[in-house]
Amino acid sequence: QVQLVESGGGLVQPGGSLTLSCATSGFDFTSYDVNWYRQGPGKERELVASISRYTRRINYAGSVRGRATISRDNSKDTVTLKINSLEPEDTAVYYCKRESSPAAWGKGTQVTVSS
Repeated sequence: QVQLVESGGGLVQPGGSLTLSCATSGFDFTSYDVNWYRQGPGKERELVASISRYTRRINYAGSVRGRATISRDNSKDTVTLKINSLEPEDTAVYYCKRESSPAAWGKGTQVTVSS
């Protein structure tokens, strides 16, 4: 019933930009924060960007601060992550997550930054 589906990943060149989308369904979207995480090869999953229910609080990991923008559209039940000036270190599977107990995760979308 609860679904979070990421899209927008792919192969991009260093310095390029990418927009990831998380489409959600099956729950009251405005009742939850929905944030972006990523897990690079051989690394632990980490929080990339967070955004509160009504966008009043937004935070970014230091690794993407200044390059990333998180937004949400409560009329479409979606959360978007845009990353500019992509680096090879951004290569990871990107996940969106409903901040709930238990948590609800999407299946992820692969982002590969390589020339």
